[in-house]
Amino acid sequence: MGSSGEEDETRRAENAGIGGGEVFSEERNDTIPKTFPVCDSKLSELIPCLDRNLIYQLKMKLDLGLMEHYERHCPPQERRYNCLIPPPQGYKVPILWPASRDEVWKVNIPHTHLADEKSDQNWMVVNGDKINFPGGGTHFHNGADKYIAALARMLKFPLENLSNTGKLRTVQDVGCRVASFGAYLLPFEIMAMSLAPNDVHQNQIQFALERGIPSTLGVLGTMRLPYPSRSFELAHCSRCRIDWFQRDGILLLELDRVLRPGGYFAYSLKGIRGSTETA
Repeated sequence: MGSSGEEDETRRAENAGIGGGEVFSEERNDTIPKTFPVCDSKLSELIPCLDRNLIYQLKMKLDLGLMEHYERHCPPQERRYNCLIPPPQGYKVPILWPASRDEVWKVNIPHTHLADEKSDQNWMVVNGDKINFPGGGTHFHNGADKYIAALARMLKFPLENLSNTGKLRTVQDVGCRVASFGAYLLPFEIMAMSLAPNDVHQNQIQFALERGIPSTLGVLGTMRLPYPSRSFELAHCSRCRIDWFQRDGILLLELDRVLRPGGYFAYSLKGIRGSTETA
């Protein structure tokens, strides 16, 4: 047993922070969190590192053919905003899943012109104060569920189930639009990461996120996708207008990187007679 003097020395060492003991101080200065102001309402659609207006203002020399203008380009320090991006005026609490798969509040995503532009493709329909998603798309006018069943038949999976009895669980959906493909995969216990750029269609990913579908802004351009190698069992591209053979097929090599061994690449395009063909 140690002496009382040794015990006193041990206590002093612990109080001083020696040996992993907690430091006790009578003069403790608690850090007061800094508050940030709310940005101007005109910035409610701002995505700081994906701001196309900034690219034009800074006259950045980007290769449009390589989709560099859709990649991340963060503003210089003097042009960054130290404020919180406000929600759109009249913003409502989002509709919860699974109801959100089929409808969202129109006021939360003020981009209704896309419904008119793609009305013939059954992407989305404005219905009063809501936007409805019938489950259609550029290549699945009859519904994403039937399109998914057709993919399963093509791959000879049992029961027209794309999960292939649990062997297929993760999907990379390139050029996903409003992500109806990913939404209709969830009942099969398949998780799709939907990917689309912030392009002239006014941020389709915003619709996907409001619906509650995993998705992110991005593009197959000059940078690697932000996923580890061998992350997905299936890569899907429905008329995504990507030149897969550019630069000696480097984009195909990138898809090959994120696909697991034995994975699939489903590329559907419009056939000569207007039908959908999948390879």
